[in-house]
Amino acid sequence: MLVNLNAVLLKARENHYAVPAFDTDIRMLIKPTLEAAEEMNSPVILQFHEIDVEGNDMLYVTTLVKAMAAESNVPVVLHLDHGENPNKIKRAIENGFTSVMYDGSHLSLEENIKNTKDIVHFANKYNVTVEAELGHVGGSDLDFNDTGESLLTDPADVKKFVEQTGVHALAVSIGTSHGVYKSEPALNIKVLKKITSATDTPLVIHGGSGTPENQLIEAIANGITKVNVFADLRLAFKTGIEKAHTLISRPDPLPNELYDPISEEVRKAVKKKIQVFGSENRAD
Repeated sequence: MLVNLNAVLLKARENHYAVPAFDTDIRMLIKPTLEAAEEMNSPVILQFHEIDVEGNDMLYVTTLVKAMAAESNVPVVLHLDHGENPNKIKRAIENGFTSVMYDGSHLSLEENIKNTKDIVHFANKYNVTVEAELGHVGGSDLDFNDTGESLLTDPADVKKFVEQTGVHALAVSIGTSHGVYKSEPALNIKVLKKITSATDTPLVIHGGSGTPENQLIEAIANGITKVNVFADLRLAFKTGIEKAHTLISRPDPLPNELYDPISEEVRKAVKKKIQVFGSENRAD
């Protein structure tokens, strides 16, 4: 079933678990990710970036995910991740995304509030939820470009931001970063507790890949309800390719024979995250 963030995150906050949000693509990650979520009976958020839905790829993504979600027995959120262009975000909403993220974390607080409020107003007409970011999660982007140092979310700004924007979920910066870590992170749970006390809005952390499991579990226990994962899926994909490589020496391997090891590694990675986040058997 295709749902928005409210359908899965409000329950997650009440019951102290997090819903996994996997950045996928339109080729080889959607199917094993959804299959793993169904096997674990977990709600799941399938995320795409603006570059994944350029031109006709928008129709491909929405048509495919809608059809798969209609036949799935777990809640599926179709989410646009890190949208920065308001026109592209609105196009995603109009074309069937059930949730979007507006990333104004690089802007001033007042400009971030203004732009987020506009997106929320537009999305509410379509029953689409909006995630925003306060503070800044650094690391690297999809092209491996450095996006700067992380700037922790100021708990003093949270109440004002949420009340003035009406946002449905808030991504906060507490020490994670995008991409593969160069050194082990240390999540600032003290800051997270202050943020959680300031709002009832479901909280999100980006950069869930590579973060030590004990730190993720502690963050979830203290208010995080959505954790974004992408780098760990890419690493699983790479492992699958290495295993599939042993079949290439055969004269005429079938496509599914080459793809099966990749799919299996992605499923294993997804199921492991579901266990850590505590969302197994939470789909009902």
